[in-house]
Amino acid sequence: MATQTPQKERRLPVGTLFLALLVVIFLATAIVRYGMGLGAMTNMSDGRGWGLWISFDLYCGVALAAGGFTLAAIVYIFHMEKYHPVVRPAILTAFLGYLLVVFALLVDLGQPWYIWKMIFNPNIHSPLYEVGWCVMLYTGVLALEISPAVFEKLHWSIPLKFIRMIQIPLVIAGIVISTGHQNSLGSMMLIMGNTLNHLWYTPIMPLLFFVSAAAVGPAMVIFESTLSGKAFHHEIGLEVLSGLGKILRYPLALYLVLKVGDIVFAGWPHFNELKALGTEYPQNFIWFAEVILGVVVPIILFSIPKIHQSRKGLFVSSIFVIGGLVFNRFNSSLLQLAIRPGYSYFPSFGEFAVSIGIVSGGILVFMLANRFLPIAEHHEESAEHKSDEAESASVK
Repeated sequence: MATQTPQKERRLPVGTLFLALLVVIFLATAIVRYGMGLGAMTNMSDGRGWGLWISFDLYCGVALAAGGFTLAAIVYIFHMEKYHPVVRPAILTAFLGYLLVVFALLVDLGQPWYIWKMIFNPNIHSPLYEVGWCVMLYTGVLALEISPAVFEKLHWSIPLKFIRMIQIPLVIAGIVISTGHQNSLGSMMLIMGNTLNHLWYTPIMPLLFFVSAAAVGPAMVIFESTLSGKAFHHEIGLEVLSGLGKILRYPLALYLVLKVGDIVFAGWPHFNELKALGTEYPQNFIWFAEVILGVVVPIILFSIPKIHQSRKGLFVSSIFVIGGLVFNRFNSSLLQLAIRPGYSYFPSFGEFAVSIGIVSGGILVFMLANRFLPIAEHHEESAEHKSDEAESASVK
């Protein structure tokens, strides 16, 4: 008599359970924050206007979500159809990134339930007013841009046709809003004045923020596509990732020219800023590390032919770009900001728990979206093409 082998129980992967645990810790921390206030679970004080949440969740999060508007512009405005397979993953990443920014702001704001008053009490001279509107508008645009994946899954043809009708206006609106948002984050730092170290403070900071975001957009797509390809077994074509690596060299090079040119000519004719790079330690070391590792090294790497023929090489090179941008945003919005005498600041456990938990939640949603929605369009299209070829071959 044959014995039946017992079926193995399907269990959630350990990584998924760990991410879920981090989200639970975030929710518990958020409850404490809303119940007892910011002072009960953060180390923030009157010595500085903000802490970890603004620097990491807002300044880094918005920039790292730039893949949405850069890839949309590359495909729909410049008609580079070669990169169409990575548009939807890039827009999904951008949409989740902006949602995470919203959640982080709701935790960071002292009384977030009054945020709706900003709509009816405009202050057109405030960079924060522009930031608030850009977050709301661009999140809505990204939701519409990613909605075809949901409509295709549900087989809702009428709303799908409508979204496709307004696709180009949506893309243009997203590019305009996101451009304004990246600039406005730089504009916020202009009001810091002498509080921000002079090696980072510059009148062209809004332009630097936008150009660096345009460079990190393709890098994030390379990074995310490589990881999701391994996890969900739908690898993007190497020629697509290689092309993105070649494209991002240009905004990186422009950023390098602007960054170095600002230092050289800011103290003209005495070259005060340039002299400071040789005397002000450790700020000069940090500045060089940021520029060399985050800009110069990836420009060189993405210019090497062997890198373009290697997924690992492209992935590692993209990490340099992403790491350089994160380092710059932390320097510009936290590390190089002076703190009032008598105060000190280091993030509390609750502040780390909120940031890590929010990112973990975004990764979980990204995984679910890739599992249940047609995000990797290129994979399905290639599969259908192969099945058609197989069918025609069998008929022959």
